[in-house]
Amino acid sequence: MAREQTLGVFLDELASEAPTPGGGGAAAISGAMGAALVSMVANLTVGKPKYAEVEEQVKAVLAKSEALRAKLTDAIADDVKAFDAVMGAYGLPKGEDDAAKAARTAKIQAALKEATDVPLEAARLCREAIELSAEIAEIGNLNVISDAGVAVQSAYAGLMSAALNVRVNAKSIKDRDFAEARLAELETLIGEATALNAKTYELVKSKLA
Repeated sequence: MAREQTLGVFLDELASEAPTPGGGGAAAISGAMGAALVSMVANLTVGKPKYAEVEEQVKAVLAKSEALRAKLTDAIADDVKAFDAVMGAYGLPKGEDDAAKAARTAKIQAALKEATDVPLEAARLCREAIELSAEIAEIGNLNVISDAGVAVQSAYAGLMSAALNVRVNAKSIKDRDFAEARLAELETLIGEATALNAKTYELVKSKLA
């Protein structure tokens, strides 16, 4: 989703028979929405006398969430590029001799590695958005604290969705050391994010009671 593209156009493309944008782009936009909501809560906290003691901390959160929103938005295009590279590699002529076959296989494997790393990076970014959601939920304006809860849920959905794209590509990688290292990092990210997501959601609920 380009920055100048409307949401309606993006959703039309997402719904179409075209393979991209797809789940990877949807994962990234979920994370970006989480980051955007962190920014919203921060923007509605800065300048309020009641929150003067945490203003500098909130400003720091805002700077991070805006940088993160930009990265996650860019990750949509990165996902499309990685998918197209995989499809392009599979579409290469199989060739007659062993050298040609080996070259094609090498390009497919290189593309699959990139297509694994791209959603893994999106998962890392979503993990950061979850952390920022947790932070703003602690100190943000109570009048919009429910949005901090939506932020963490959006970012968590993005992470878990990106995780599926990591898995679907990692399973076809012949370099199992590479694949298993990525999957191990993914499991760590999921474990940490799941606990923080639940904790933050409960915190927001308690503040709404």
